[in-house]
Amino acid sequence: MGHPAACRVNMGTEVHHGGCLCGAVRYEVCAPLRSITACHCSQCRRTSGHYAAMSSAPSAAITFISSATLSWYRSSTTAERGFCNTCGSNLFWREFVSDTTSITAGTLDLPTGLTITSHIFTADKSDYYDIGDCAR
Repeated sequence: MGHPAACRVNMGTEVHHGGCLCGAVRYEVCAPLRSITACHCSQCRRTSGHYAAMSSAPSAAITFISSATLSWYRSSTTAERGFCNTCGSNLFWREFVSDTTSITAGTLDLPTGLTITSHIFTADKSDYYDIGDCAR
């Protein structure tokens, strides 16, 4: 994913940083981030403990500053999930045939400037909460 010099070459490009809980995985995104989609599917619920709030960016725009503990789990026949194998942070989701990587919003450094604009797989949501914001 990405090249370390990408942000330095494109000085006008939007830059975001993020990482896992223990700090062993740190990344930089040199592109605008998509608004947040809240995914309520059973896989996102199980990997996050709730629903997954995800942004995304072109995979080529993501550069790893440190990634020694980044592991990828093939969660289906079409996609994989990236997580820190030290602290367990859920970091990424990507389809094998896509050039986009979803980024767990909670791993982004503040301020993100992002908002939740949509909810997906709402029929799969758990029974202990309601979806109460304006995004549906």
